[in-house]
Amino acid sequence: MLIIFKNKNKYRIFEKKNMIKAGVVGAGHLGSIHLKLLKASKYFELIGYHDINKDILDINDNFIFFEKIENLIDSVDAVFICTNTPNHYEIAKICIKNSKHIFIEKPITSTLDQAIELIDLSIKKNIKGQVGHVERFNSAFTCVKDTIKVPKFIECHRLAEFNPRGNDVSVVLDLMIHDIDIVLSVVKSKPTKVSANGVCVISETPDICNARVEFQNGCVANFTASRISLKNMRKTRFFQSNAYISIDFLEKKTEVVKIKDAEDNQDKYAMIIENSSGKKKQIFYNNPKIEENNAIIEEHNAFANSIINDSKPLISLKDGLDALNLANKILNKIL
Repeated sequence: MLIIFKNKNKYRIFEKKNMIKAGVVGAGHLGSIHLKLLKASKYFELIGYHDINKDILDINDNFIFFEKIENLIDSVDAVFICTNTPNHYEIAKICIKNSKHIFIEKPITSTLDQAIELIDLSIKKNIKGQVGHVERFNSAFTCVKDTIKVPKFIECHRLAEFNPRGNDVSVVLDLMIHDIDIVLSVVKSKPTKVSANGVCVISETPDICNARVEFQNGCVANFTASRISLKNMRKTRFFQSNAYISIDFLEKKTEVVKIKDAEDNQDKYAMIIENSSGKKKQIFYNNPKIEENNAIIEEHNAFANSIINDSKPLISLKDGLDALNLANKILNKIL
């Protein structure tokens, strides 16, 4: 079987027999998902996994367990790091020093210095590193991301019911960082001012947070995140000149509203509004078709593409650093 990757107007043929050997470190909630999807992957050959708790998975799951992490790293080409955040740095460092490509679940590391060191090491060792900001692969976002040109105001709401998993970090690094990465990917401008407030309700780190970020290009983004909500919500709205884009990451629904100058000869059913100066505008409403996909499979495929074609990962370690940097600025305003 031959698999063809497209990369900047050229194609490269990848033979199935040369699949990328992959291992997973950390077999908790996310790690177990990666394991199951990697086992069925077209591009990765799952070798096995390592976890400090060898009984974390059911024996019937039929995944090969490596008692020593070093043995797993020696056996693969790429490592998926799905441990708790405080362990990301040390594991990634070992992998890079052994010339293994790395996929790191978000956030990239606990500190900026750790992330910077991993980036420098990855350049030196010429390995690919991708960060698991999975919402970039959500089909509700990908179907309209090219419509988002120069947003002037962005509003993000990410609410979740309480779950003890993930409480090793604040709600900013647990949930809000998804929206931080999305916003940074479309605004493409440096943050200049950050204000925020948060409350520790159940955990020892903030469980609720609201932040306002102003960017160099004039864009303003409001972020709200909670992990003690009574309902789940993952919605983001983008406002730009003559357009409004609403994305529901949870329900995978998207709305696009565009406003243009009304023409003289309009259909009688056209939506026309008139402002106080008498200028008429026409409203165009659209619900783009959203293709069903599995975002984690898509991020696996993107990671494989960067390895096979020796191209920049779609969500690079630098992207992970930028998201962590803004998240830390928000946290510094709270703590």
